[in-house]
Amino acid sequence: MDGMRSEEKATFLKNQADLEQGISGVKKALKVLNDYYSGKGKGSSGAILALLETAESDMSKDLSELTTIEKTSEADYEAQTKENELTRTTKTQDEKYKTKEFTSLDKAVKDLSSDLEGVQTEQDAVLQYLAKINERCIAKTPPYAEIKARREAEIAGLKDALEILEDETALIQKASKRALRVVRTH
Repeated sequence: MDGMRSEEKATFLKNQADLEQGISGVKKALKVLNDYYSGKGKGSSGAILALLETAESDMSKDLSELTTIEKTSEADYEAQTKENELTRTTKTQDEKYKTKEFTSLDKAVKDLSSDLEGVQTEQDAVLQYLAKINERCIAKTPPYAEIKARREAEIAGLKDALEILEDETALIQKASKRALRVVRTH
């Protein structure tokens, strides 16, 4: 943008110098011709003078338009330059703050990751300790088949014990009857 503006300015200065030199030359020509023809009457010189006056007017108009265009271009360039500078400053500040935020968030992530590792290690230790406590404290329920087999064995044992007790009771009763008979017979 700066290079393009420099080219425009150089072109303007060259064209301005050419137009000013042309206007100056036409003015001198008009003065010389007006002085020369002043005593002789206008006649055929009037057309030449009118043509030179028209050329001077056109050149002055062109110079005025060229100057207006240059001033407008320069004002636009200055406005665009200020806008670009403001945009650059804004983006530089945004970059600065975003970099600062990124660095802060990156540090926070590292800190939280470190905290997570510590908490995870602590949790693993607690879970391991809990597993040991559960192993000692919580009764393990045996499978149904094992419970059934134990109950059946217990029932069989009780039946055997009952039979033995009944047999012994029968023996005691028989022995008691004999002893009563012996005592009665005497």
